[in-house]
Amino acid sequence: METPGIINKQSKSGVKDTTDKFEEILKQKGITIYARINQQAEAAKAGITLNNIEFLLFGNPGKGGYVMAENPEAALDLPLKLLVWEDAQRQTQISYNDPNSLIQRFSVTQQAAQLTNIEPLITLLLQE
Repeated sequence: METPGIINKQSKSGVKDTTDKFEEILKQKGITIYARINQQAEAAKAGITLNNIEFLLFGNPGKGGYVMAENPEAALDLPLKLLVWEDAQRQTQISYNDPNSLIQRFSVTQQAAQLTNIEPLITLLLQE
């Protein structure tokens, strides 16, 4: 599955372990975690069966605020989000918005969009 503006990477760990590790990285970096949602459990409440899927909402108001100052509509994509999910082959996938898509979608400067770059965090996450 490939969606424009979304970056997908594979994790060697399971969904819960990958999400736990990313949450720990965020805490170590002083990044605010606004929510962690087990979407599989939430869907089950509605009678829908999903593979493992967890969602993290996180950010740094001191950085994301600059992006929103350039274009308040950028708040539709901020705080940042990470989706950790199990595909049909039972492989753990990581999906997140491409920070460069902010430049195009919200006409913000590249400097502002880079304030929302999570690539260094993903690199830490995928180190085994």
